[in-house]
Amino acid sequence: MVCVLSVGSLPVMAQSTMPAATANGIDAAAADVLKATGVPSASVSVVQNGKVAYVKAYGMARLDPPMPAETGMQYSIGSISKQFTAALVLLLQQDGKLKLDDPVGKYLPELTRANEVTIRQVLSMTSGYQDFWPEDYVMTSMMKSTTPQQILDIWGKKPLDFEPGTEWQYSNTNYVIAGRIAEIAGGKPLIEQLQMRIFQPLKMTGVFNSDASRLPPNDPTGYYQHALGPLRPAPQEGQGWMFAAGELAMPASDLALWNISMMNRTLLAPASYEEMFTEVKLKDGKGTGYGLGVEVGNRNGHRFIAHDGEVSGFVSENIVFPDDKAAVTVLTNEDASNAASALGRKIAPLVLSGASAAEVSSAEAVSAEKRALDIFRGLQDGKLDRSQLTALCDAYFTPEAVGDFATSLKPLGVPTSFKQVAEEKRGGMTFRAFNVAFPGRQVRVTVYEMPDGKLEQYLVIPTGS
Repeated sequence: MVCVLSVGSLPVMAQSTMPAATANGIDAAAADVLKATGVPSASVSVVQNGKVAYVKAYGMARLDPPMPAETGMQYSIGSISKQFTAALVLLLQQDGKLKLDDPVGKYLPELTRANEVTIRQVLSMTSGYQDFWPEDYVMTSMMKSTTPQQILDIWGKKPLDFEPGTEWQYSNTNYVIAGRIAEIAGGKPLIEQLQMRIFQPLKMTGVFNSDASRLPPNDPTGYYQHALGPLRPAPQEGQGWMFAAGELAMPASDLALWNISMMNRTLLAPASYEEMFTEVKLKDGKGTGYGLGVEVGNRNGHRFIAHDGEVSGFVSENIVFPDDKAAVTVLTNEDASNAASALGRKIAPLVLSGASAAEVSSAEAVSAEKRALDIFRGLQDGKLDRSQLTALCDAYFTPEAVGDFATSLKPLGVPTSFKQVAEEKRGGMTFRAFNVAFPGRQVRVTVYEMPDGKLEQYLVIPTGS
């Protein structure tokens, strides 16, 4: 069949073999996830047989005044931006302007142990540089403008969290380093190089630098909520914080063009794609599940290349099955939500038979569960022991926030279960996620715990799965 896809302001004709039943299944999945999570909108693109097969937007891009979501709208894609930075670094290597195994000190000698950490380790999250933004909300300190150099002057000069190459730990700081190296080696601002070398050749005409300014009025508003309280317009990060790590916004259809280029390997040299898509191993030989700017792995026999993203007000999910010439992109406009990943998990089996995502789980952490549950019960009553919080988390819990937590959580009653389902190290902290069940309802709690035990984050979010 032939469908008309709205890409930017231009209608694009795309051949599709997607059966009506598949399209209807995607529509039903989107309706289910938006209803379950309360996320205002989702923009979806699907690639099948190496071609754009389906592009559709659901829900409301803005709530007041009401504005329906449209496929040409630009959503912030957050950390999906990292793979574009990685691709540019690989292009610069092709030009002979740098090498992946160069020490970062060749370009940024002032960084901690700069002559011992390589560009490859920065791109693969194995460097040891501490994450400057692991939290799932915008701290008050990030509402003021900054520069990449100011970020590096603080986080790039801290002691490393681990010996280079011995662990994998996600860190936005790595990509600020990579972006600055790309600017130094390429001799031009990062966004100019990305436009010239990636977006223009691939005809990705809807890309917007959301680190430089807010999205235009005809694009979606990003939202957030305190627990299950009302949706509110999300605060904007200060200019400069998202440089190279999460600065891009675009329609889902533009990401579909990028996905096609990855599966067909049309932009980079063959050796560069091998570098990007090969799992990086630690010094002890253990796998990391990560290449250069992308997660890599296998789902039920199908090789995948993926990444998700989150910035204030937006969460995204992008997964490519290169051997199957298929891809799924989901962009949403509410932060700290699992709607994008939940919808991606529902769409993948429809697009690719047998594709599914295993739920992440870990051993029970009884003391962590008890502490998180005690805080949850306190918030249901509008009470909060602020001595357990860092200064930034304390600032997040304004009277408005505490009120929203209480009014939205109290009606749920007593949880029937409160279980930790994830735990990992990031940004010098321990991240934990808990599934909280009630009769007919489930929510998720996410926390970041400092080494001294204080909490840098405590969020409650609806769950779509």
